[in-house]
Amino acid sequence: MMIQAQEKADYTPEEYLALESDAEERHEYLNGAIVPIVGGTPNHSLIIGNLAAALNFALKHQPYFVFASDQRLWIPQRKIYTYPDVMIVAGALQLQDGRKDTLINPVAIAEVLSNSTPAYDRGEKFKAYRTIPGFQEYVLIDQSSMHVEQYFKTAPCQWIFSEQDGETATLKLNTVPFELAFADLYDKVVFSDTAEQA
Repeated sequence: MMIQAQEKADYTPEEYLALESDAEERHEYLNGAIVPIVGGTPNHSLIIGNLAAALNFALKHQPYFVFASDQRLWIPQRKIYTYPDVMIVAGALQLQDGRKDTLINPVAIAEVLSNSTPAYDRGEKFKAYRTIPGFQEYVLIDQSSMHVEQYFKTAPCQWIFSEQDGETATLKLNTVPFELAFADLYDKVVFSDTAEQA
C-alpha cells in the first residue's frame, strides 16, 4: 500500500481515506501528500504507553477521552490527517463530517520526539495543531533523555513555554487534572547514555 500511495504526487482527502482504510500500515496526509508513518523505537512505544495508561487511570469516570497512536485527527485548515502519539478530548467527541473514525477536537496533544522529527514536531506540526479550535496544550517528550517541553495557550495567539529535566521532575498538565512523575513517565525506558538522565 505504501508503494501504491506514492505513485501519485497529489491525492485528495477522499483518495487518502480510501487508501488508508485498506492499508496495513498507517500514513499521514499532508495537504495532498501521503507519508508513511515509520515504526517507533521501544523507548518511543514505552513512553506513549506509560503516559496513556496513567492518563486513563487518572481521568477515569471524568469527562475526558484519551487516545494513543492509532486515532486519526483531521486538521481542516491545513488539510492534514495525522495520528498524534497521545491525544486528550474534553467533553463530547466531535468527528469529522461523514466519518466515524476521525476526531477534530483535542484539547491537548503529546508527541514523543523521534530523531527525525523534532524540528517538524516543534514547527510545522505545532503550527497546524494551533489552528484547531479548543486546542490548548502541547507536550513534547524526549525519548533519549528525561526532558519534557510544554506549551500552554493563555489567550488567542499567546502560548507559555516551559520545560523540565531529570528523574525528580513531574509532568503536570494545565488542561486536565493530571500529574505524573518522570520516573513513571520513563518507566522501563533504557537510555543509550545513562549520563543523559542527570
